[in-house]
Amino acid sequence: MEIGTIFSFFSVAVLLTLAPGPDILFVIAQSLSQGKQAGIATALGLCTGLLVHISAATFGVSAIIYQSALAFAVVKYAGAGYLLYLAWQAFHEKDAGLALGRQEQLALRSLYKKGILMNVLNPKVSLFFLALLPQFVDPSAGRVPQQMLLLGAVFLIQALAVFTLVSIGAEKLRHWLLSNERIARQIQWLKGILFAAIGIQIAFSERP
Repeated sequence: MEIGTIFSFFSVAVLLTLAPGPDILFVIAQSLSQGKQAGIATALGLCTGLLVHISAATFGVSAIIYQSALAFAVVKYAGAGYLLYLAWQAFHEKDAGLALGRQEQLALRSLYKKGILMNVLNPKVSLFFLALLPQFVDPSAGRVPQQMLLLGAVFLIQALAVFTLVSIGAEKLRHWLLSNERIARQIQWLKGILFAAIGIQIAFSERP
């Protein structure tokens, strides 16, 4: 595979990762409510979930999901339900834990697992890779699965870098928000609204 092709794919991948979507909104929500470490732990989980989707696209599993309306619907509504459950949790968390320096942090391992579930339970991610990766593969070069895995690795690395930078930026915004007590009390509501919006977005998404 030529370097130029990899660079073109990298550029497209960065733009797509930065576009507003469930994953980046999920990272922002966790970073705003709990700080950059929470955002990075979530990002690691999301990127671990990407491994599942990349493998599925490479070996054709996502094509099976695409062909089966029932399989697509089951995974889609499971993901939407999980996000709405997280929204419900956020709405019921106590405001007292929001003050800077007093907030009780969730275990990073728990956030990592949430990131995995959030990503794996979104069938559109697998379909996204199924549609995107082949466009940058050169069949004449042979070893198509290896080419797709390489592109998947490039996507995963840049996604982790972008999510990490977003987590750092969101934490800076968090400090500013928490300096205002009235705004600070609304952060959990903001996180809940974001989670609910992501869940609804997934629930009403259609197969491409």
